Amino acid sequence: MAAIARPTQGRMIGGVCAALARRFGTSATTMRVIFLLSCLLPGPQFLLYIALWILFPSEDKARTEAW
Repeated sequence: MAAIARPTQGRMIGGVCAALARRFGTSATTMRVIFLLSCLLPGPQFLLYIALWILFPSEDKARTEAW
């Protein structure tokens, strides 16, 4: 299984939703709608998004760090 990386194309803010959509085989729009709907619930959704933005490497960095 390949590591999750934020794509350089097709991202809106940080590319977290696009990376998760690619990993789970859905469209980026679907993942963005799910995220926006989850924001209606109480919880740390924005903090999780920022944490994933920091933890997921950018696609070009992941490509250069690979063997």
